[in-house]
Amino acid sequence: MSEQDWQSLDIKKILELLPHRYPFIMVDRILSVEPGVRIKGLKNVSINENFFQGHFPGEPVMPGVLMLEGMAQVGAVLAYLTDREQTADKLVYFAGLDGVKFRRKVVPGDQLIYELTVKKQKSRFWVMEGRAYVDEALVAEAQLMATFA
Repeated sequence: MSEQDWQSLDIKKILELLPHRYPFIMVDRILSVEPGVRIKGLKNVSINENFFQGHFPGEPVMPGVLMLEGMAQVGAVLAYLTDREQTADKLVYFAGLDGVKFRRKVVPGDQLIYELTVKKQKSRFWVMEGRAYVDEALVAEAQLMATFA
């Protein structure tokens, strides 16, 4: 994938990078990338998501942990695009979360925008600040730590 292709990635290109598949892929498109610095991704939240069957019937709310998973997946795309040599043929794993806050609920019809910024990278260890927005309103934030193995 050339650097020119990095500015916007559709789901086909995302699936080339991430091992996640339905029903656990939590990003639909990468909107912009600055390798090694920041990334912005998008998730369309649909009533057809399987988790809405049980969370909660009659009052569908996207689970916060799945918003964090979406942040992590977008962060993994950034890491894969930033350092192909170090991350090739490896999986990204959560190493920790800090400062997690959920600001408001996310419901079917919302469009989540994930924005992640690299705070630290040392070898295969990454620390990123993540924020999720709906209609420019902050809905979730966290510091994510990850490693490749």
